[in-house]
Amino acid sequence: MKRLLLLATLACLRTLASAADTKPLNILVLYADDWRFDTLGCAGNPVVKTPNLDQLAREGMRFTHNCVTTAICGVSRATLFTGQWMSRHGNPAFEAFKTPWAETYPGLLRTHGYYVGHIGKWHNGPFPKANFDFGRSYSGTHWINEPDGTRIHVTQKNENDALEFLRTRPTGKPFVLTLAFFATHAEDRNPLQYLPQPGSMALYRDVTVPVPKTSTDEYFKRLPPFIANEQNEGRVRYHWRFDTPEKYQTMMKNYYRLASEVDTTCGRVLEELRKQGALDHTLVIFTGDNGYFHAEHGLADKWYPYEESIRVPLIVRDPRMPAAKRGQTNDDFTLNVDLAPTFLAAAKVAAPARMQGRDLSPLYLAAKPPAWRTEFFYEHATIRNVNFIPSSQALVRKDVKYLFWPDFSHEELFDLKADPKEERTLAAAPEKAKTLASLRERFKELKAAAQ
Repeated sequence: MKRLLLLATLACLRTLASAADTKPLNILVLYADDWRFDTLGCAGNPVVKTPNLDQLAREGMRFTHNCVTTAICGVSRATLFTGQWMSRHGNPAFEAFKTPWAETYPGLLRTHGYYVGHIGKWHNGPFPKANFDFGRSYSGTHWINEPDGTRIHVTQKNENDALEFLRTRPTGKPFVLTLAFFATHAEDRNPLQYLPQPGSMALYRDVTVPVPKTSTDEYFKRLPPFIANEQNEGRVRYHWRFDTPEKYQTMMKNYYRLASEVDTTCGRVLEELRKQGALDHTLVIFTGDNGYFHAEHGLADKWYPYEESIRVPLIVRDPRMPAAKRGQTNDDFTLNVDLAPTFLAAAKVAAPARMQGRDLSPLYLAAKPPAWRTEFFYEHATIRNVNFIPSSQALVRKDVKYLFWPDFSHEELFDLKADPKEERTLAAAPEKAKTLASLRERFKELKAAAQ
C-alpha cells in the first residue's frame, strides 16, 4: 500500500511539474546603462564588487560574447524592444519608431495577458505610459526630486518602484518588468559626472584602479584621423573624465560605486521574488544597452565598433535550465536582437516575422547545441555631424573585425587573436589584401540582411 501511495504521489508531482512547464514564465529584465561586459566580479574585474550578479551567474549562465548591434542608448533600447537592427526599426532618438508597438515584446505580452511594467530610463521619445500597466520613466540625473520635495538617488528610486510593482501586481497574471537603470551612465552636464550615494563612498577608497594600456596619446593617434582629433565627442568626454591620473581614479571609483549600487538593488529585487515564491518561475536577464570606453584608445563613452563599446554583459537565470548548465559560461555570439524573441518564447508567444534575432534559450536548454552565428553586422548613424560622432559599420567575428566608416570611405582591419585590444589596423598590409576583399563581400551581405 505504501509503495502504491508513493507511486501515486510521484505521478502527481510529475503531473504538477508538467503543468508548470506549460505555464508561461514571468520575465524580469535588469537593464543597466553604459555597463560593459567586464564590469562584473564574475567576469574577472579586479576592482568592482557585484556579489548579487555574481550569484545570479552561479545560478544561471553568463554569456561572454554578448554584443549590441548599435552602441548608443536610444537605438539599443529600441532594439531590445523590437528584436530588430536599427536599419529596420529606425533611429528613435531622432525619428519615430518604424515598428508598431503591438510587435514589441511588451506590446505582444500585454496582448497575451501579461501584467507589463517599465521602470526607469526610456530614451525613445515621449514615454507611452498608456502602453504599460505600471509605467514610470525617469533618467538623466543621479539625484531626483520627489513630488513631496525629498531628494532620492535614481537607483534607490528604481529599487522602490520595482518592489512596489512586485508587491502590487495581480497574482493571477504572469508579469514582465523591464527595470531600466540610469546608472552607470554619467550625468553629462555635471562636472562630477558620476554621483553615487553617500553610503557607497567607502567602497574602493583604498584601491588603485588599473589604467588601460591603450589610454595614452600614442594609441589615440593610431585611430583614424577623423576620430583622433580634439573635436570628436569621444575625445571631448575623455577630457571630462580621464585626462589626469587623479581624475581617472576619482571617476572610475565613482563609476564602480554606481555599479555596486545597481548590484545591490538587483539583489533586493531578486530577494523579493524569492520571498514571494516566484523566482523559480521567472526568467531573469541582466544585460546593458552598450559598452563603454574607460579611456581605452584615449576615448570615453561608446558609439564606435571597438570591443569595449560593443560588448555588454548577459546573465540568464532560467528555471528551465538544467542543473548541469548552471554556473557555466557560453562564448557564442549572442546579440541584443535575440532578447525579444527569447522573452516571447518563454511566454509561448510567437515572434513576429519581422523580428531579426533568435531565441537563445536552446543554447542552454537543447541537449545538442544548435548551429549558431559566428559573425554579425554592426551599425551606427552619424550624430550631429561627422566631426561630432561619425557613422560606423563593421563585420564582427571573434578572430577578425572589419570596420567601415561610411562618411569617409575608410577601412580598418584587426586580427583579434593576435591583437585583442585593437592596437593596430592591418587594412593597408599587402599580405591581408585577400582577407580584406573577402570580408568586404561578406560585410555587404550582412548589411543587406540587416536592412
